[in-house]
Formats: sequence, C-alpha cells, structure tokens
Amino acid sequence: MIDTLRQFAITCVAIILLPIALMAQQKKKIPRQQLGDTALVTLVQQRTFDYFWKFAHPVSGLAPERTITPDTVTIGGSGFGVMAILVGIERKFITREEGLDRMLKIVNFLLTADHYHGIWPHWMHGATGKTVPFGRRDDGGDLVESAFMWQGLLCVRQYFGRDVPKERQLRDKIGWMWNETEWSWYTQGGQDVLYWHWSPNQGWAMNHPVRGYNECLIAYVLAASSPTYPITPKVYHQGWAVNNHFLNGQEYYGITLPLGFPYGGPLFFAHYSFLGLDPRGLKDRYADYWEQNRNHTLINRQYCIDNPKKFKGYGPECWGLTASDNHEFYNAHSPTNDLGVITPSAALSSFPYTPEYSMQAMRHFYDKLGDRLWGPFGFYDAFNETENWFDYQYLAIDQGPIVVMLENYRSGLLWRLFMSCPEVKTGLRKLGFSSPAL
Repeated sequence: MIDTLRQFAITCVAIILLPIALMAQQKKKIPRQQLGDTALVTLVQQRTFDYFWKFAHPVSGLAPERTITPDTVTIGGSGFGVMAILVGIERKFITREEGLDRMLKIVNFLLTADHYHGIWPHWMHGATGKTVPFGRRDDGGDLVESAFMWQGLLCVRQYFGRDVPKERQLRDKIGWMWNETEWSWYTQGGQDVLYWHWSPNQGWAMNHPVRGYNECLIAYVLAASSPTYPITPKVYHQGWAVNNHFLNGQEYYGITLPLGFPYGGPLFFAHYSFLGLDPRGLKDRYADYWEQNRNHTLINRQYCIDNPKKFKGYGPECWGLTASDNHEFYNAHSPTNDLGVITPSAALSSFPYTPEYSMQAMRHFYDKLGDRLWGPFGFYDAFNETENWFDYQYLAIDQGPIVVMLENYRSGLLWRLFMSCPEVKTGLRKLGFSSPAL
C-alpha cells in the first residue's frame, strides 16, 4: 500500500542513474550563526523558502523535483512551493510585487501545460510543460499531486485579493483552471471512489483507487468543493473511508490513534493534506483531525525514543520518520518500516502539533548535526547516523511542508487562507465536516 501511495521506486531510478562524479561530490559547508529559537525558526523558513525562490525553474517558476533534476518540475511539490511564496511575502523575504510576478509566471505556464481533464501530470518539463512520465503506465493526470497544487493555488487566489489589474488577472486565471478541473472524471465512469491516475495512452491501466487513511484527504475535500465537476458525499464515505487501513482506534505507547496504519505510517500523512486544510477543531464522523495528527506525531516521536532497533542517534531530540531519501535510495520510513533514517521534514513540519518537541529537534539538527546537515536551502533531506550517511540533496515535496507548517504554527496564514474559500466551506459541509472555520 505504501509503495503504491507514492510510487517511490520511480523516484529511486533518478538516483540510480546519477553520474558517478555527481554522487561523489562533496557538500560545501555553510557557516552557521548562533541564534535564539525565534531567529532560528525564521532562518530555517528563509533558507528552505529559497529552494522554491532561487532554485525554481527559470521558465515555469515551478519547483524541480530535487536538486539533481533541475529541468523536471513536480506538480505536488510546486503546490507546496506556491504556498511557501506567500510565506516569503509575509516574512518579507521578498516583496508582494515580486511574489505576484512569480505567481503570474507559474499560473500562465500551468494554463498551457499538459493536463488531462484539467488534472496535471506528476512531473513535467520545466521549460515546455510536456509530461515527463512517472512510470511506464503513469504518463497522464495525477489527481493527488494536482490536489496538492490546487490546495496552494486556492490560497494564492485568496491572498491576492486586491482590486488592482495584476491581482485580478491572477485570480481570474486561477478561477478558469479551477472551474475546468474535472474531479468527477476521476471516478472512472461514476464509481463511488476517486482514482489516482488517468492517461490518454493507458486509460485507467494504473487502476489505483484512492482510499484512506493516508496523505490524500485533500483530494476528496477539493473534489467535493468543485463548483463545476464535484463528487457526491457517497464517493467520500464509500470510497475514501472504506479500507482495511482507515479506522484504527488502537493505543501505541498509551496514545490512541483514531485512523490509519499501525503506529500511524509515515509522518507526511499529518502534513500534506493539512498545509491548507486547518485541523484545529476539524471533525467528521470518523475522527477529530487535530487529535489524529497530534497523536500520530507523538507516536512517531515516542517510537524513536524507544528505538527498538537500536539505531544510532535516535532520541527525544532526534526523531521523525517519513518518506525521504535514504542510504539505499528512497523509502516511506515509519515505525513499521524503520531503516535508521531521520528526515528533518518530519519533525519540523509537525511544529503546529508538537512545538516544544519540534523545536528540540530543530535545535539538534542545527546545533549538533549542522556541519553535515545544513546547506544552502536549509537542512538536507535525510540522514542515517548508523550508516554514517548524510544526504546532499533537497526534495521539493519535503522542503515545502517545512516552510508552510512553520508558518501555520506562527500565524496560521495558510490555514486561514484555504479555509476562507467559499467553495471549500461548501465542500466540507457536504462531506459532513465541522470546524470553527465553518
């Protein structure tokens, strides 16, 4: 299930084919200032934001999949990136006008890029917008990656709300694409479940229904929110919420987990859908999503403290298992799939849920491991002290949640923007959610 969720093996191929010289490159050490907690949080946000600002593709403005694939841009990671640009404006890393110009570049590119019933592919070429296949049969629309982009674009639409020509133009173009996105097409002929992929060449050959509980909740929320091609509540309740790994209710380390895999699965489940979707007080018939995400995080941390496999470095200040690079290639790390790999994005993107513990982890990564872990775009993707391995790469889909969730902890910016969308309010009510934002 985890393998199919993200199709991790495909990403591994990019690493396997790296030139030997690139694999052997030495990371340049970046000087580190001695900083207080607040200043460090701001620095981490700014450096991580720079991945989406300084390393963005020069033609499209979208985010490369990773630092070694500068011409292959990622739709999901770029969705996180457009949210990071809003943080950059608010934190004065860039001006509002600079951010607006970049967003117009991105939206103008997306208007003409390949799409399949309004849904973009997982990867595309950053200069042409042509699909870069994610797999032999995955050469069309990717519903979940596109949902991550739409989570970001709706925040952008809400943020740039001034009655001036360039902001009106941006809102209008986002609105045109939003209205043309055929969420209901991805029920494969009206079934009571969403499907992840469709290709004009392969049709429904991937045959991957999107069932919970995992990172895909946002796809159902957006599909229900569509003003033109919505799904019915039945698709949510009989598709998403019907799975062997949906309801849980078990205790781990004395902490109850309402939904999901044993021990919660990789920690990105608590991040990707909730960059815009505000979990504070968010409930439906299945769970309280603040409790779900906080408890998932606490279980993940406590597992690292317990450290049953006795990996080097694990402890109260060094925790966080999620999907990332590793010493073998790439994997979805979790308590039930533990390879000794700590991924900074896991603890840092959990700041809203566990601020004290996430701050301890940030300080440890920066103060104790920074000589090998800190680089031009913040913390490198992952490390394994048992194997004496520290990554030299950055991945867009791991960088984005750090910037966004740190800001949600500090100001609630992206949560406020996304939950202010009238369509989202309608969609959540349709699916039976309650929230203070409604």
